[in-house]
Amino acid sequence: MAKTWVDKDTCIACGACYSTCPDVYEGDDEGYAFVKLPGGLEGFVEVPEEFLQDAMDARDGCPTESVKWED
Repeated sequence: MAKTWVDKDTCIACGACYSTCPDVYEGDDEGYAFVKLPGGLEGFVEVPEEFLQDAMDARDGCPTESVKWED
């Protein structure tokens, strides 16, 4: 199963990931992205099958490659 995480050190708060996949990604008060699924602030989190394509699109659309992926 695929897992995702957001590198906040390289995130530029553009909103592309949480606009593309709001079920998995969200922005904090300053707009920096994070994985909103349980455990998302600690590291890689398993992406539920129903959100997988949107999460992959969010990864592909991140201009700084901050949306990380692990199979």
